[in-house]
Amino acid sequence: MSEHLPDGGIELSSADLEALPARWSSCWTPSDVAQRLSGIATPWCVAAGWALDLFRGTQTREHGDIEIAIPAADFPEVRNRFPGYVFDAVSSGRIWENATPDVLAATHQTWLRDPATGDYLLDVFREAHDGATWICRHDKTIRLPYSEIIHRTPDGIPYLAPELVLLFKAKHARPKDQADFDEIVPHLTPDARTILAGLLARAHPGHHWIANL
Repeated sequence: MSEHLPDGGIELSSADLEALPARWSSCWTPSDVAQRLSGIATPWCVAAGWALDLFRGTQTREHGDIEIAIPAADFPEVRNRFPGYVFDAVSSGRIWENATPDVLAATHQTWLRDPATGDYLLDVFREAHDGATWICRHDKTIRLPYSEIIHRTPDGIPYLAPELVLLFKAKHARPKDQADFDEIVPHLTPDARTILAGLLARAHPGHHWIANL
């Protein structure tokens, strides 16, 4: 992702923002996504709130959308799995519909849209990486092998390690993020708690979660 956003795009108005939950109301589930990406070569994983539910083995709350993370260079392989749909790039309150390569290069978030209905079904994070090594977009000194950060449910759905999900949630620590932290930490292994504390100290020095780990 570059530091400068491209020209164009559509600035989301207040009405657009209010309409988004309805446009996401028919989004896919992790099982839906796993079926559509079955056999794909690129490493991918469910991220954010759904990842924490996959870690716990049960859905604990409603989810307004579903996010997956992939290496940015592998986006064409993922895109080819969804003929008939379009990907809109999203950043800083703007949407670039059916995003062109220059827009994709300048953004990291992409919403899969059904052009027939206008509904959004999947949010794809195109993450920085160095080959098989994932690079954290909040702190590029944090680099981990994909083989370590992707966990799997008993039925094979890949999801982001919970300590990394919480690392991303720490940036804003909204009420739902705090609730996720409070629910997840007791289920983390001692090693995972140590890893999370170290990552928080690097990416968010002095973060109030560190004392609870």
